Amino acid sequence: MKALLDIPKEVNQTLNIIKAQYNLNNKVEAITLVVDKFKEEHMEPELRPEFVERIKKTEHLKGIPFKSVDELRKRYK
Repeated sequence: MKALLDIPKEVNQTLNIIKAQYNLNNKVEAITLVVDKFKEEHMEPELRPEFVERIKKTEHLKGIPFKSVDELRKRYK
């Protein structure tokens, strides 16, 4: 996809710094890097593939039944 963006001066300077620090060829690569880092750190865990794999590994385990949220809180306080 191609897009024409009006990037604020400060953001443009930051992209240039990221581009230089990571030896990237262009600002598209810098934006992609920033978005990828954001995804790793801030996306909902259920959207991450490693979270899905972790859940699949524990599906066979038996859980602990609780009658109420208060009972759960007491167990883990």
